Amino acid sequence: MPDDIKSLPPNGNERETRLADALSERYLAYALSTIVSRSLPDVRDGLKPVHRRLLYAMHQLKLDPASGFKKCARIVGDVMGKYHPHGDSSIYEALVRQAQEFAARYPLVEGQGNFGNIDGDNAAAMRYTEARLTEVAQALLEGIEENAVDFRATYDGEEKEPLVLPAAFPNLLANGAAGIAVGMATSIPPHNAGELCGAAIALINNPDASVDDLLAHVKGPDFPTGGLMVESADSIREAYVTGRGGFRLRAQWKTEPLKNGTWQIVVTEIPYQVQKSRLIEQIAQLMEEKKLPLLGDVRDESTDIVRLVLEPKTRAVDPKMLMETLFRNSALETRFPLNMNVLDADRTPRVMGLKEVLRCWLDHRHVVLVRRSEHRLAAIARRLEILDGYLIVYLNLDEVIRIVRYEDKPKEALMSTFSLTDVQATSILDMRLRALRKLEEMEIRKEHKKLSTEQKRLQGLLSSEAKRWAAIAEEVAETRRKFGEETVLGKRRTEVGAPLGEIIVDENAFVEREPITVILSEKGWIRAQKGHLAADAELRFKEGDALSFALHAETTDRIVVFATNGKAFTLKADAIPRGRGDGQPVRLLLDLTNEDDVVTMFVHKDGIRYLVAAQDGKGFLVKADDLLAEKRTGKQVLVLEAGKEAACCKVADGDMVAVVGDNRKLLVFPLEQVPEMTRGRGVQLQGYKDGGLADVQVFFAKAGLRWKYGSGVRTETDLREWRGNRAGAGKQPPNGFPRSNRFE
Repeated sequence: MPDDIKSLPPNGNERETRLADALSERYLAYALSTIVSRSLPDVRDGLKPVHRRLLYAMHQLKLDPASGFKKCARIVGDVMGKYHPHGDSSIYEALVRQAQEFAARYPLVEGQGNFGNIDGDNAAAMRYTEARLTEVAQALLEGIEENAVDFRATYDGEEKEPLVLPAAFPNLLANGAAGIAVGMATSIPPHNAGELCGAAIALINNPDASVDDLLAHVKGPDFPTGGLMVESADSIREAYVTGRGGFRLRAQWKTEPLKNGTWQIVVTEIPYQVQKSRLIEQIAQLMEEKKLPLLGDVRDESTDIVRLVLEPKTRAVDPKMLMETLFRNSALETRFPLNMNVLDADRTPRVMGLKEVLRCWLDHRHVVLVRRSEHRLAAIARRLEILDGYLIVYLNLDEVIRIVRYEDKPKEALMSTFSLTDVQATSILDMRLRALRKLEEMEIRKEHKKLSTEQKRLQGLLSSEAKRWAAIAEEVAETRRKFGEETVLGKRRTEVGAPLGEIIVDENAFVEREPITVILSEKGWIRAQKGHLAADAELRFKEGDALSFALHAETTDRIVVFATNGKAFTLKADAIPRGRGDGQPVRLLLDLTNEDDVVTMFVHKDGIRYLVAAQDGKGFLVKADDLLAEKRTGKQVLVLEAGKEAACCKVADGDMVAVVGDNRKLLVFPLEQVPEMTRGRGVQLQGYKDGGLADVQVFFAKAGLRWKYGSGVRTETDLREWRGNRAGAGKQPPNGFPRSNRFE
């Protein structure tokens, strides 16, 4: 131990320890307590301690389905005072959730009063609501008085509570569970009890059944709020094999026709654990942000049945496209995770697959069957012992009466005279006189015979494992009859749909179409202003800056930026900063270095070709689609020689090409001599001894070559003097050609 740690004075209540060790020890104890006693459900009954204590306390209060209701405050008080030393609000919340039909697939509590709703409204205070157990909860508790499970002392040692419930119902998978512990979590969606029972019976009949055999019965989760599950079979299988995965869930909807060819969409089922009121708020917010341009209005016409009405902007809108935009942007589509992290029979947290979970439940039912059978056999043996004593009375009635009447110690006399046990002698002395009638003797003989037959059956059951599993299979089949697919409660609610293929949604459907003017300054600041501004509109820039490009576009357009490094970049018009401010540096939107500059900027249009060229006069034709780049880093289109830059990117609309160099030589040649490529250096458009390419133009020979001339435009149609082949040197341009050596 280091010298700097001083010894504490000797005291029986104090010990010296490192802070790190003390923290580690205490945090580990807290973590284990959270995992075992709070957050993870038991694989056998699917319950956490608070739920188990709730059900047991209600059982002790005799709140079975046939009895009356009791105030929830009384139930919460009993649970808190006897079994669960935590806050009353957390206990009541757990009780309320077990009673909510939209939260629990198979409610364990039947509530009377306001227990909240799917909009997220809270339940009424516990002093106003009442509750009792449901038949499902009764199935979980069946046999608890017959030594079916172990009990332990409660936190104060005054009561006993079950470690686990007998669980004649597959509650873990049927109702699901969710919880976050320390370092681990669980998330199990609800399933259909009838399907689970079918899979369990298949597993009993064939212990080596594969997950595929079980999935022939279990189609997937069955959520209380319905919905449509769209997940591939391979993904579902993988999730149930490993115990980890997820399920994609969508709202159910239909199209309702209205007058004059109009229509509306009605959503009848929403995904599990989605609050309807928040869903509507989310859709309304998306409409306000103009992210749902196809949607005109949303209304909630729900009663106790969900009915959300979605009105399109126009009747020309495709309903599937409208719903696809909603699925991609709102909680009308969710993904429910699967993480079957549970406590096994040894209270050890483990992630289990479907087969292992069902196997653990069936093994628990086997243990319960053996314990209940042994408990019943012991009770039968005690009763038969008493009945044997009664029969002796009837065979020797006069002598028994004499002993009872005249002997000072009748009990000992009866025991010695008829070789009775203490229990038999006591029961004979406790008999009433009216039990001595002949009819009573016949009833006793009948009961004796019945119990003897039951005793032989139970002894045969305990001596044969095959008979025990056959009995368990019958119990599971009975559970299936009570709660399976043929019942109102057990009918499957979530539809299992085919996995969705690749659905192509026009990304412009998410953006409201409106005109804008995209402005790029000489120093690289980009912004968009509403409307199509006139060419002479006054624009403001930072001091020392000026206009470089201004183009008219729509918010649904894609803007192509071609840079001096030969790369093409793509900007979504709606993503360009809006307003009358300075905008944002284009280098923050695109991966442009300080050495690179913008050559040109234009709106992308399908079917157009462009002529790209470098300073050294090399270039080629490229399709507009090949200039689109998905990533911020852009796409390398024109491959450049060392030290050279891209010089131009012009629309190739014509049949002739005019090239002018820095040496002021003009060359005109057919466009067909320029190849079309997607990427590369290209071919030599014009040859130079000194300098490089200044500008290029594609035009129609019939229309002639045009260039700026003063304040107007000059057109030259007779170009025979400058006609040649690609890579030629060219000649001096006509009189009046701009001194800038540029066509525009």
